[in-house]
Amino acid sequence: MVSSAIAQPQPIISTFKEYTASIKINDKNEMINLQKIIPKIIFDLKYNSANNFTKRKLYKSATTTYLRKDPAAALLLVQEILKKMGLGLKIFDAYRPYSVTKLMWDIVHDERYVANSKNGSGHNRGVAVDLTLVNLSTGKELNMGTAFDNFTDTAHHTFTKNLSPEIIANRTLLKSTMEKFGFKSLETEWWHYSWKSNEIYDVMDINLKKLIRKMR
Repeated sequence: MVSSAIAQPQPIISTFKEYTASIKINDKNEMINLQKIIPKIIFDLKYNSANNFTKRKLYKSATTTYLRKDPAAALLLVQEILKKMGLGLKIFDAYRPYSVTKLMWDIVHDERYVANSKNGSGHNRGVAVDLTLVNLSTGKELNMGTAFDNFTDTAHHTFTKNLSPEIIANRTLLKSTMEKFGFKSLETEWWHYSWKSNEIYDVMDINLKKLIRKMR
């Protein structure tokens, strides 16, 4: 859920006009609809319902989510590798408006799990993704030992106590595959990965529903 802190976000892209202008400056700023480019990807957008740690619905009627061009292309490669094993990706969250991160920070003041809102996050920059592995034939999630947004040591990558070999193997497979294609893991959350070059992107605060509508 969290991304490593970066410098104070200036400026914050808050309108679709500003977003399109940023693409003209650098086409790497383009936000890519993951549903459109990654075959058989599954979405379980946790902040599109109240079934998350805030107990609030933070997104309105979101049916898909976005990443910038380079990490989106890399995630497609991850999916293609996993497909050969009969596996695929389930996305819990990717692009997250800055205002949502501010709300999360008000609830959980702990930078191990929530990005400090004064810095923005990889999610706000469209370069971080929360995800897990699924069996493509059944659609069932692989056992990772904890649920998403578990704020305990059990969710840490280095935690192995009382975890079965199956759980450790599943986490290792996700981590190694994501890192192979340029993503970085977050030590405290087995589900969170951010793109290697997140510092070049501006923080965005465009409502997810509005972004989906504008990007059709």
